[in-house]
Amino acid sequence: MRFLDSISKKGAYRLVALLTGLAMLTLGGMGGGYLYSRLNDESKPPVGVSVASADAPSGDVYTGNPIVPLVKKASPSVVNIDTERMVRQSFSPFPDELMNDPFFNQFFGEHFRQFTRVVPMRGKGSGFLVSTDGYILTNNHVVEGADKITVTMLDGRQLQAKLIGRDPTFDLAVIKVEGKNLSALKMGDSDKAEVGEWVVAIGNPLGLEHSVTVGVISAKNRTIQAENVNFQGFIQTDAAINPGNSGGPLINLKGEVIGINTAIVPYAQGIGFAVPINMAKQVLDDLIRHGEVKRGWLGVFAQPNNPAFAKAYGVPTSEGAIVASVRDGSPAQAAGLQRGDVIVSVGGKKISDDRSLTFVVRSFTAGTKVKVEFYRRNRKMETEVVLGDTSLARAANPRPSVPAAGLRSIKVLGAKVEPLSDQLRSQIRAPKDLDGVVVSSVDRGSVAQSMGLRRFDVIMEFNGRKVTRLEDLAAVARGKLSTVAVFVWREGNTVYLSAG
Repeated sequence: MRFLDSISKKGAYRLVALLTGLAMLTLGGMGGGYLYSRLNDESKPPVGVSVASADAPSGDVYTGNPIVPLVKKASPSVVNIDTERMVRQSFSPFPDELMNDPFFNQFFGEHFRQFTRVVPMRGKGSGFLVSTDGYILTNNHVVEGADKITVTMLDGRQLQAKLIGRDPTFDLAVIKVEGKNLSALKMGDSDKAEVGEWVVAIGNPLGLEHSVTVGVISAKNRTIQAENVNFQGFIQTDAAINPGNSGGPLINLKGEVIGINTAIVPYAQGIGFAVPINMAKQVLDDLIRHGEVKRGWLGVFAQPNNPAFAKAYGVPTSEGAIVASVRDGSPAQAAGLQRGDVIVSVGGKKISDDRSLTFVVRSFTAGTKVKVEFYRRNRKMETEVVLGDTSLARAANPRPSVPAAGLRSIKVLGAKVEPLSDQLRSQIRAPKDLDGVVVSSVDRGSVAQSMGLRRFDVIMEFNGRKVTRLEDLAAVARGKLSTVAVFVWREGNTVYLSAG
């Protein structure tokens, strides 16, 4: 009996344990299935994530994006510009089949090819308001030669604009529409813009009105040389710029204009260029008041400095622009600048070579007084110059036709050099007071050719020593020379050449 009782008790225990295990397995499966269904139900949030009630306001998807409010505020100030220019084209009043007929062409072709007609040539660009009374800044190439200028505002209004002034040097122009209390953009400080800084371009690319692109400043002070553009100081950006963006603003995240979108590299992506807004600030008032800007003129013919020249002439720097000649009556002559001076600074702006000298001087308006720092040999000096007007510059003399020189000569650096006779002086139109010797030929592959010496150059100095006769040149050019610097007269100008 006790045995049976013990068996029954053990069976009961086992039964209870079995039922408990089955219950736990069932509950576990149900729980796992529930969790799996919740995790895979896209209509419900994950476990542990709170959900706003249906009455709660939806979140602002633009929070933390500064571009949206910037564009909303700036867009009313950006305009699209359509231009129309009437051009005369030749045309034929007859079908091409008839014009290509040999018999017809023999008797009538030339006569009918003289038919012309005036047709409109259209262009597109961008611009932006710089004043509340309707003045708009854009690129010169957008409106140059236009007979009709139409401005389209953000709200769709189309207004006729008139050209106020142009500055081809920096590719800037000002046009005006009639209006009051218009929205104008604020101008920033392009000198303070940083590489890597976010920027926004708004414009009319390929006729797609008020398009917005975003990027960063890729580089500053870029030099662009193209068919009609030779400019230093461009801002480079990877914000997409296309034809039609020209004249539109490049805006920083403060909503300030730091550049005017101007040029692109057509075979590349993400390489666009903008004129720094500080350039426009310098000329905007003159364009509005006078319709033009008179650019500064120094009156020197310059060339880049280099280590060979610096060593030969004892100049302690290989940077700067060498004054190869000074124009008579020029501001440079009045300020005491001389041939051989190396200009390193103008108006507080560093001069790295002859191109930067031209750019910096022309960045000032005529009549501006600037401080010029330069080296005269190993001595650093400075002077003040009142810049003249570029219209006072004169073109160089045309290249003369020169016959063969005489027989007496010496060979230096692979160049044949002869005396400067009165007859030759007259034939090459050299000044009467010019002293030196003439290069009559240059050997191919020689040092003279590599440094740029040409036939009919008049050598006036060799490594800083004055040369008036062949004997002078022979004395200073003997032996093996590690560096060579030659000062020559060429076609009415003077230039330094060097090697080493």
